[in-house]
Amino acid sequence: MRRLILSTAILALALPFAAHAQDNNRPFPQIVVTGKGEAAVAPDMAIVNLAVMREAETAREALDQNNQAMADVIAAMKEAGIEDRDLQTAGLSINPRYVYPNDNNDEQEPRIVAYQVTNNLTVRVRDIARVGEVLDQSVTLGVNQGGSIAFVNDDPSAATAEARKNAVEDAMGRARTLAETAGVELGDVIQISERNAPPPMPYPQPQMMRMAADSGAEAVPVQAGENNYVVHVDVTFAIGNGAQQ
Repeated sequence: MRRLILSTAILALALPFAAHAQDNNRPFPQIVVTGKGEAAVAPDMAIVNLAVMREAETAREALDQNNQAMADVIAAMKEAGIEDRDLQTAGLSINPRYVYPNDNNDEQEPRIVAYQVTNNLTVRVRDIARVGEVLDQSVTLGVNQGGSIAFVNDDPSAATAEARKNAVEDAMGRARTLAETAGVELGDVIQISERNAPPPMPYPQPQMMRMAADSGAEAVPVQAGENNYVVHVDVTFAIGNGAQQ
């Protein structure tokens, strides 16, 4: 009899804990939304990629010709007001050029006929209005490859902050709509995380160098447009205890 009474007492004490554990295993009622925010701003700087390619019978000749052309380009950039910090060598390559055997010649093996030397230069132009002038002058002085342009902002923090604010407001609006439609009360924010979109990408213009050389125009026409900064936020809200009436 004592054992029966003891077992009954233990069971009575365990039942509330079992019920509490079962409640803890239930999914916590939540509303999860993604908000998107954007902010457009005019760029204040251009990043231009230029390249000088020279070809000669020997690697030494090709390199000497390339060095002279690139030195002229860099000197002209500095005279135009481009600072040293805004000029950066992005790469140098020396490659042989081969003639391969075919039905039109008696060659049995590939033969080196010349060497090509390419020197890449990245230029940051902080005066947008002078981008066309810089491109035109660089072609005149010997640039014959490259030409991709990225219009960027030196300090995009203000635009990003605005996009971030817009993203949170968008998430709040989405969550309210879901809560009202479901007839529940929107609770506190439980978690919030941010996902930035990639920054503006360079606009490739592979024919720019050739077009600039052939057109004879005083400056290459360019349009900077606007940069669009995008931020996504994932926000988790609790669902309140009371349902909306």
